[in-house]
Amino acid sequence: MRLLHTSDWHLGRSFHRVNMLDAQAAFIGHLLATVRERDVDAVVVAGDVYDRAVPPLAAVELFDDALHRLADLGVPTVMISGNHDSARRLGVGAGLIGRAGIHLRTDPAACAEPVILADAHGDVAFYGLPYLEPALVKTEFAVDKAGHEAVLEAAMDRVRADLATRTPGTRSVVLAHAFVSGGEVSDSERDITVGGVAAVPAGVFEGVDYAALGHLHGSQTLGDRVRYSGSPLPYSFSEADHRKSMWLVDLGPDGAIEAERVDCPVPRPLARVRGTLDDLLDDPRLARHEDAWVEATLTDAVRPDDPMARLCERFPYTLSLVFDPDRAPDDPDVSYAQRLQGRSDQQIAEDFVTHVRGAGPDEQEQEVLRSAFDAVRTDATLREVAR
Repeated sequence: MRLLHTSDWHLGRSFHRVNMLDAQAAFIGHLLATVRERDVDAVVVAGDVYDRAVPPLAAVELFDDALHRLADLGVPTVMISGNHDSARRLGVGAGLIGRAGIHLRTDPAACAEPVILADAHGDVAFYGLPYLEPALVKTEFAVDKAGHEAVLEAAMDRVRADLATRTPGTRSVVLAHAFVSGGEVSDSERDITVGGVAAVPAGVFEGVDYAALGHLHGSQTLGDRVRYSGSPLPYSFSEADHRKSMWLVDLGPDGAIEAERVDCPVPRPLARVRGTLDDLLDDPRLARHEDAWVEATLTDAVRPDDPMARLCERFPYTLSLVFDPDRAPDDPDVSYAQRLQGRSDQQIAEDFVTHVRGAGPDEQEQEVLRSAFDAVRTDATLREVAR
């Protein structure tokens, strides 16, 4: 069976104020063309269909168009909700839509109820594990402590138990939206940290033939059977080195996996340039970036006059301007933001305690801080779901 694995469409999202809807529509067209031209048997979409819980109307219309066009092809599609989606909204009408071959899996309680598709070699069970917010699903999965690893492991236990009841030789595919250990992050993914640990080990997917992952925006292979497709379009300059693609996966009769990357069309390349303003304007080696979306970091000791307008004369698609003057680390003008760069909320809070009283927090105090940050994140998640 040939699968096309994609995820993280983020319909409705812009890129530094650039409307990406036309690019997202072009991607949908490319996906459909790939399905036709490469004889795809099933499409799997591993979450974050939308960019937010209440997407703009234009994004909903594009998704509706995509569903109709996928159904018209007669190729089954399995989708799950991600941490950016409203699971309940995305899942509206799932039973009816399923009759057209579009299978939406957004209910955590139904994670062990597979979509069964068949080829000449027998059945393939597709299990959809929507994004599992630990605080919201810990009761459903009867785990003692709300954590990503605990709830995902409990969900996979249900999957394995159901798979054990299937006809011997039934192959299996799991769709999941999570941060799996070993994956490389970018700046455009929403933080899902709870309890200080967001990552789960790849071994949690042991026992299935293929795990189609979503959440991280870079295409990645964590093992022959565990892969991220990545987002089809860039959503931050941290993705400048990404190759945007989908996975074309051949699932053999014995569960063997062969995978090929299929490149996605992107509207423009991304470029990050750094130096003084004069250097950026004069360096002939930067000519290749003149048609790219550009993030420019200026290292001038004194902020130059009208830098954005001057940069746009050479790089008309400059979208982001960052000031990072070259200064010694002990220079009093080094910004507070620079000193905090790369530190978590927990670390910043612990540093503050140390600064105020001259000694860092003990283990009990660290746990109090951790609980407070978890409560804030959980509250934000609940408010997002309620919207």
